[in-house]
Amino acid sequence: MTLPGIDHPGLVAWMGRNVPEAGEPLTVSLISGGRSNLTYVVEAAGRRLVLRRPPLGHVLPTAHDMRREWRVISALAPTPVPVPEPVAFCGDESVIGAPFYLMGYVEGTAVRTREELGHPTEQRTRRLSERLAEVLAAIHAVDYREVGLGDFGRPEGYLARQLDRWCQQWERSKTADLPDYDRLVARLRERLPARSAGTLVHGDYRLDNTLLTLEDLEIRAVVDWEMSTLGDPLADLGLTLTYWYDRGDDERAGIPVAGDVTLTPGFMTSAEFAEHYAKASGRDISDLGFYVAFGNFKLAVIVEGIHARFRQGKTVGEGFDHIGSAVPTLISRAHRILDQP
Repeated sequence: MTLPGIDHPGLVAWMGRNVPEAGEPLTVSLISGGRSNLTYVVEAAGRRLVLRRPPLGHVLPTAHDMRREWRVISALAPTPVPVPEPVAFCGDESVIGAPFYLMGYVEGTAVRTREELGHPTEQRTRRLSERLAEVLAAIHAVDYREVGLGDFGRPEGYLARQLDRWCQQWERSKTADLPDYDRLVARLRERLPARSAGTLVHGDYRLDNTLLTLEDLEIRAVVDWEMSTLGDPLADLGLTLTYWYDRGDDERAGIPVAGDVTLTPGFMTSAEFAEHYAKASGRDISDLGFYVAFGNFKLAVIVEGIHARFRQGKTVGEGFDHIGSAVPTLISRAHRILDQP
């Protein structure tokens, strides 16, 4: 059976030369895909590994950078930030059709829905949401120069460059013209903070980009580092809160990303999460509204890219039929946040 995105003979030969201790890869199976980079479990003779590669189509410039993911998990492996073990990187596209890397398999689950989380006690669920904030603070506390990431990005002017970058991505991906999008870009540009702190940022931090042990709800690893760089830590927080689903927010049900896991009894509200992050990190979050609006803008562009891939027939998996309708909703939410005093 041919598996999309994998050249099995090429992988067998490459692993034999570069990861001989793992043994021959016997089976490869897709465990997630479509929305972002594709992730596969590689059952090798000697151990179980995970392979990450870019999506099959509509790959935008600077997006889905395998070397970037590989570099950051390698740098973070000896730090308090939980990441999978880096195993090997391949930049030769001829091996399986794209750059990829291998990492150690982590016994854990990426949870998006209340059903997937099960029925933990409210005390345990609250502790999980606290831990999610503390791990984000730990990412931002890493001395990026000390771990060899001093040239991983340019913290100065990060938000202005992000705005320009995501505007470019929008122009490459857009399937329709939305006047409210142009107005949002202008408002964000007017509100850009004059100065901001510079830290390592994940770029897409949310619960389903971590792996949990369901027995004790401990975060075993943070994954999906494809958009990581050096920049403003509050941009990470703002995007996390963009994904957050608060009780009573009926509009959020129409944004099919990150699931509804934060509706589980015991989870902190988005406001409580922000305050716990502020306590864990010691950061001032008084201008958080701008960052949440920016997060809605960024997610709108990401979702439009997914919608474009779906229309091209290049997504892997299900659930993409109506994802495009979330784009104007996200843009509208960003405007409402900026309207608040």
